[in-house]
Amino acid sequence: MKKVGEQTIVFDNDIYVESVGTVVGPKERQGPLGSSFDRAYGDLYCEEQSWELAERRLMKEAITICLENGGVSVQDVDLFIAGDLLNQTVTANYVASELNVPFLGVFSACSTITEAMLVAATFIDGTFARRVLVATSSHYGAAERQFRFPTTIGVQKGESASWTVTGGAAALLSTTRSPFRIRSATIGRVVDSGVTDPLDMGRAMAPAAFTTIKQHLVDCGLSLQSYDVIVTGDLGKVGSNEFKSLCDDANMNIGDRYTDCGVLIYDAEQQAFAGGSGCACCAVVTYSYFLRQMKEKKINTMLVVATGALFNSTMVKQRQTIPAIAHAISIEAVI
Repeated sequence: MKKVGEQTIVFDNDIYVESVGTVVGPKERQGPLGSSFDRAYGDLYCEEQSWELAERRLMKEAITICLENGGVSVQDVDLFIAGDLLNQTVTANYVASELNVPFLGVFSACSTITEAMLVAATFIDGTFARRVLVATSSHYGAAERQFRFPTTIGVQKGESASWTVTGGAAALLSTTRSPFRIRSATIGRVVDSGVTDPLDMGRAMAPAAFTTIKQHLVDCGLSLQSYDVIVTGDLGKVGSNEFKSLCDDANMNIGDRYTDCGVLIYDAEQQAFAGGSGCACCAVVTYSYFLRQMKEKKINTMLVVATGALFNSTMVKQRQTIPAIAHAISIEAVI
């Protein structure tokens, strides 16, 4: 591997997404991408006694499906990299305790999945591992309980608010040839645009997405036209509009090649305010809908830019600003 520019890694070896698995909750099943996911539950409890246990089940089942889809056993995995939104990434920690595989816990809020993928690809390219499992999850009820007002209070939300995706996603990265190859990764910088409203995360994260995408293109000597699709993680309608305004101001004509997972996962007019968010948002949409588009040769090159709001409930109560970050992964179809 080699570093190019200021923030980007280009991988020397061919690193593939060998297999994936996605599991979602009821609202995601009812959305426009509902048929894309491997499994969906009919209620938020997912046959468990609490929302936190439900989230754990979502990650575990996504991993099980991923390994089954790849025809791989857990004994064939050299490293497990995962993270989630709950305090001290407890979902990933408990799942790791059951897998009994060397484990690295990562946290980058809703951009955790691309952070996990770039770390995994680096391990593989450096020949420190041959096959790495990455996973993430989030749950609407668990996230609301931790970050915001409990749902039972019935507090009204504004149009800028997002809906945390209930889901789990897993991917197996390896040197085994598959239809999807990872070419490069751009590590984001933390950007603080001064937003303080935790119900306006899209606007808080948009500058981070813009900064990472711009740097990726500069580092790699590419143009926007180098990618068939540029997808952000969970800016939602409000954040996506802010991102496009930043592109316009910089004379970056991103056009129709841009979209956002948080906009795609729900019918936002009927379901979810500004759209989806959460660690699972970018992961379940990318691993299901977009990789299927790539497998069907509808797209050949894709830049996935997951975005994360780096805050907690204590900082919100102290009226602190919300820093954000975005990490990018470039994926191409294997002909």
